[in-house]
Amino acid sequence: MTATDKRVQDDLEVLIEALPVRVASPLRARDDLHELLEVVLDLGRYPEARFPHQTVIIDPVEVSESELEQVVECVGEFGDDNRAGITRTLHRFSAIRNRKGKVVGLTCRVGRAVFGTINIIEDQVLSGRSTLLLGRPGVGKTTMLREVARVLADNAQKRVIIVDTSNEIAGDGDIPHPAIGHARRMQVATPTLQHGVMIEAVENHMPEVIIIDEMGTELEALAARTIAERGVQLIATAHGNTLENLVLNPTLSDLVGGVQSVTLGDDEARRRGTQKAILERKAPPTFDVVVEIQTWDRVAVHDNVSRVVDTYLRGVPIVPETRWMDEIGRVAKVREAPSTTVETPVARTADRTPERTTDRTLDRILDRAPMPAREPESGPAQKVFLFGVRRDRVEEAAQESGVPVNVVSELRVADVVLTTKTHYRRGSRVVRAAEEANKPVYVLRKNTAPHVQQFLRARGGGGSGGANGADPKVDEALQEAHEAAQRVTDGAEESVTLLPQAAYIRRLQHLLAEKYDVGSRSVGREPQRHVTFVRQ
Repeated sequence: MTATDKRVQDDLEVLIEALPVRVASPLRARDDLHELLEVVLDLGRYPEARFPHQTVIIDPVEVSESELEQVVECVGEFGDDNRAGITRTLHRFSAIRNRKGKVVGLTCRVGRAVFGTINIIEDQVLSGRSTLLLGRPGVGKTTMLREVARVLADNAQKRVIIVDTSNEIAGDGDIPHPAIGHARRMQVATPTLQHGVMIEAVENHMPEVIIIDEMGTELEALAARTIAERGVQLIATAHGNTLENLVLNPTLSDLVGGVQSVTLGDDEARRRGTQKAILERKAPPTFDVVVEIQTWDRVAVHDNVSRVVDTYLRGVPIVPETRWMDEIGRVAKVREAPSTTVETPVARTADRTPERTTDRTLDRILDRAPMPAREPESGPAQKVFLFGVRRDRVEEAAQESGVPVNVVSELRVADVVLTTKTHYRRGSRVVRAAEEANKPVYVLRKNTAPHVQQFLRARGGGGSGGANGADPKVDEALQEAHEAAQRVTDGAEESVTLLPQAAYIRRLQHLLAEKYDVGSRSVGREPQRHVTFVRQ
C-alpha cells in the first residue's frame, strides 16, 4: 500500500507518557518509533520494546514493582480478561498476575487507526455479504476491522454496531475513538457475555451490520449463525491462519457450515467413487467470504465459502485468490491454479452423475504417464508430506539412515506422502487428494522408527526406473489393469483378479475401473491385498 493510500493515527505520545521516564525517554529518541508494536515490562527483567523485525532492550535496569504500579495507575480498570486501556485511545495494556492477583508483568501494545487498510478487500466488504477475517495474532485483523466499521458507517451510510469485548476496536472509555466513524459501539462487561451482547445488538438496535472481534467459543458461533439468519451482515475476526484450520476446528467449524460424517449406500459410494464413510458440510455457512490476512498488504480471499468447503471435503486442495497492493497502489489479484472441481456443491442431488474431479488423473492413467522418479541418495532431499506420522521420528530416522529428507507442510509441493495404515484405511481426504494428484502414498505397516528408516532407504536407494523415469511397477500394474478392464467390458470374463499391489497403485486401478465403467473392489490382507474387476 502506498503512502498516499493510508493514513496512520496512533496517539503514541499518550502511551509513552504512561511509561516510566527511564523507558519513555529512550523511546522518544528513536527514529523508528512509528514502527513500535509494544513495550514489555516484566518484574525483575529489563524493559523491552518490540518492533516488526527486532526486540530492543530499552534500559539495562530491571523493572521494579513501583514502576509497574505507576503504569497501572495511568490506565483504566482491568477487566476479567486482564486488559485495560487509556480513555479515547486504542492502546491496550494486558496484565500478567501472580497467584495472589498482583500485577507482575505488562504488555503495552500500541493501537493504531490505519485508514485505507481495507482497499484490498473493499469490494467484498461493500457487497453486503458476511466476511470473516483470519490471521495470526498481531497481523492486523483488529486494525482492518476498525477501518471496515468506519467505511461501512460513513461511506456506505449503513447502521453499524460494534460488539467491543475488550474495548480494542473503539478504545477505552465511554466515548468511542473517532477511527470508527459514525459506527456505534456496545461494550461487553466480561468476555463470557459476548454472545449475549451480539444477540442484544440485533434485537434492540436494528443494525444492518454487526462487527465482532476475536470469535472463539461455540456460543459465539451459534449467536453469529442466529444473526446471519436474520439478514444482518456480519464482519468478524477469528484466530487461525487458513480456512482449513477453521474447518478442522470443532469449536468454530460451524462458522463455515460445520462438518459431519455421512455413511453412503453401496450404489451411491460407487457412483461418487469414494469410501462409504465421507465428510460433508452440515449446514449453510454463516460467512459467505473468508479472508486470510497474510501480511499488512497481502491477503488470500475465499469467495463462495460453501463451494470452497465442499471442494475441500472432497479431498481437492483449496486454491484461494491472492491479492496484494502493487507499486502504484492498485489491487493485484491472482489465482495460483484453476480449480479442477465441479462448480456446484457436493450434496446437490442424491442421483447425480459421477464426479468429474478425477478426470485429469484418469487421463494420465490411460496414457500411462510416468510416476515421479526416485531420487538417489546423493541427489536432492525427498519432499515428504506427513499424515499421522511424527515429524521428529522421520527426521531422526533420516539422520540415522543418512538419507536426506525434507518434511513439507503443503501437499501440493510434496514428492511423496507418508502415512500410517490406520489413517489410510479411514479413506482420508488427504490421502485421496494425494492419489488423485498422482503422488505416491506410502503406508507404514507400523509407526515405528525402524519402519520409517525402511521407507527412507527404499526412497533413497536409487534405481534406474522405467522409460522416461517412470516406476516400472506402476507401468506394469496399470497395463495389467487395462487388459483386465477390456476383458470385462468385452464380456470375455465376468471378473478378473489382479496381482497384489501397494495401496497407491490399487487406488489408481480403482480409478481406471471407474473410467471403464466396471466394478472394482480390494480384497485380501496386506501384503497380498489386490483388486478385482467385475462386470456391473
